Amino acid sequence: MKGWYLKYEHHLDLRLGFAPRAPKFTQAQKEAAVEHYRTHGRCVSATMRALGYPGRATLTAWVREAFPETSKALTGRTGRPRYPDALKKAGVVGLYNRQESAQALAEKLGVCRPTLYNWKNQLLGPEAPAIMKRKNNSPPVPERKELERQLETLQHDIQKLQLEHDLLKKATELIKKNWASICNS
Repeated sequence: MKGWYLKYEHHLDLRLGFAPRAPKFTQAQKEAAVEHYRTHGRCVSATMRALGYPGRATLTAWVREAFPETSKALTGRTGRPRYPDALKKAGVVGLYNRQESAQALAEKLGVCRPTLYNWKNQLLGPEAPAIMKRKNNSPPVPERKELERQLETLQHDIQKLQLEHDLLKKATELIKKNWASICNS
């Protein structure tokens, strides 16, 4: 009341309506806040902490004005990255083949090591073993020349046995004929 009276005495009249309030923040401050929001992960809280101004409601209004496509505030994590099924299958196959450690395979695929095991559980189920047991009880592979020599020996043995088989077959036929002629006489 006292303020109105002083204004009336000074101007000899009272203003009608409300006088617009001077903005609390300059246009440069507003642009700096919106730019920080855009370049630092689009996080309202982080922008408020870093700059020390404005309040959540004011900054949200500025952001919605600057970026109308962001109509809804995102809270929490934006979600895990989606990996294609082909990458998941390659990871599980690599995990079972074990040409390298699981950590090295994960780094090569650009994921963390537990992700490989999660993919294995998704694709094969949790009851599937994490590592395939290798049955490597055979002796070391001989060299190529040794294998070729063994092949020749085996082929020679096959020919020899085939000849023996044919001879025994012919002998059996002759014995049958002789036996038949003895029985008929």
